[in-house]
Amino acid sequence: MYVIFGASGKVGRATAIALRNAGRPVRAVVRQAKQGEALAKIGCEIVCADLTDPTTVASAIKGATAVQILCPVPVGNPDPASTMHRMIDVAADALRANPPPAVLALSDYGAELDRGTGLTRLFHLLEERLKPLPTHLTLLRSAEHAQNWAAMLPVMLATGRLPSLHSPLDRAFATVSTQDVGALAAELLLEVPSTKAPRIVSVEGPRRVSLIEVARAFSTVVGREVIADAVPREAWAPMLQRAGLSENHAQLLTELYDAVNAGQIDVEKGVSEQRFGKTELTDAFTAMLAAHVKSR
Repeated sequence: MYVIFGASGKVGRATAIALRNAGRPVRAVVRQAKQGEALAKIGCEIVCADLTDPTTVASAIKGATAVQILCPVPVGNPDPASTMHRMIDVAADALRANPPPAVLALSDYGAELDRGTGLTRLFHLLEERLKPLPTHLTLLRSAEHAQNWAAMLPVMLATGRLPSLHSPLDRAFATVSTQDVGALAAELLLEVPSTKAPRIVSVEGPRRVSLIEVARAFSTVVGREVIADAVPREAWAPMLQRAGLSENHAQLLTELYDAVNAGQIDVEKGVSEQRFGKTELTDAFTAMLAAHVKSR
């Protein structure tokens, strides 16, 4: 049984679908039963669990052949770091008490760094808590998800400008479609482990892009010019808080993008296997825009 936490999310859903297409049994773990309805239709077993609740997490991993675990960022939470700490502790304790043969953790570029990376430091803590597990561990570090730009769609469509914390406008950075991350996760879960030493795999898209190129891709998709807008650093926190994030969450993102813009967040050279997705930004943005229009 392949147990996929966060199976209703973009990455988890892609993993679950790929595993079912390969004929594997999948237990899709979601917070609410309604979130699992589409996955149930393709033959997934649906289990409800809360990553902050030890009892439900322990129950979800019983009898697992492999577990895909994540530490989702709780948007709207007044103290997301504390909540993520709790999720990490609960997951690590459950997996240590009942270790499956294989665990794959969804992580982030820069997770090898133990300070100065804001939100990404939580993924460092996740990795460190999982490394002692007596199981085959794969740490799948992904670049920034292309689907994160969905948060900027309303502003972009209303103003023709694409605000971003990336700076300068022409600096190239790594990004990847969640579909590619989920598909690779399934591929790695299906491989026969050759060792119990932690395996680190990094994934990004077919090419690195600048903020100018991201805006150009949106221009192609929406059929009108979109202007890249690097938000001044002093305006980051006010903008993020106006968007509904807590002061603590805004601070974590500020620290993260300071590190990103300084070139500190990247593939861990000499340690990580490098993989590349195939989804182009225009394809990811076309699907994103269609979903946005459908939801209105």
